Amino acid sequence: MENALILIIEDEPEIVEILEVYFSREGFRTISASDGTIGLAHHQRLKPDLIILDVKLPGQDGYEVLAAIRRRGDTPVIMATALAEDLDKLQALRIGADDYVVKPYNPLEVVARAKAVLRRATGRDVQQPMRVGPLTVDPGAYLASVEHPTGPAVLELTRTEFRLLSYMARSPNRVFERSELVDACLPEGEALERTVDSHMSNLRRKLAAAGADRLLSGVRGVGYRLADHFG
Repeated sequence: MENALILIIEDEPEIVEILEVYFSREGFRTISASDGTIGLAHHQRLKPDLIILDVKLPGQDGYEVLAAIRRRGDTPVIMATALAEDLDKLQALRIGADDYVVKPYNPLEVVARAKAVLRRATGRDVQQPMRVGPLTVDPGAYLASVEHPTGPAVLELTRTEFRLLSYMARSPNRVFERSELVDACLPEGEALERTVDSHMSNLRRKLAAAGADRLLSGVRGVGYRLADHFG
């Protein structure tokens, strides 16, 4: 984490200056961009360790920039915006944000959130592929697939969906409470348990499309189970 490069995509110079000062105090390097196009160019060229991304930007908005970043890879992204509605948060999380902070925010909190996201991103153990019935989850390759006689069907998952599936695949048949899944897999500070239900609904739909509709099931009043049988 020491000397990590933080890309700040923000069109308000005063906010950029404050964040740069606080990140610098903690030993981080920073680079900034005032719009999405420049931000994406910096991301492509400099390969930052983490991005602080505003939603309201000139030209491309933050959601469009985030979607472009996710098409390229896994760079951790914290959305920073004045929009505080739950739907805005859910949209950012569905696209693949790792965390979400609302303006006006304390820059110390932003730095703390960044540290937490970086720990989560860099501190994951390298694991061997996990098998749950016909499902294979490979954290190293960031790949999940369902085996068929004709070959594997690859699941197209968002970052959070993959994180949830990988976490549950470590303990097949165990029932995971929603609160545990929030703490372990959802972005720092995002404590809406109904967000888990939304991600699980998408996961079940994608598993069903791959022919594994009964692997993931809900347990009424408790949470979710990933079974090791196929039906």
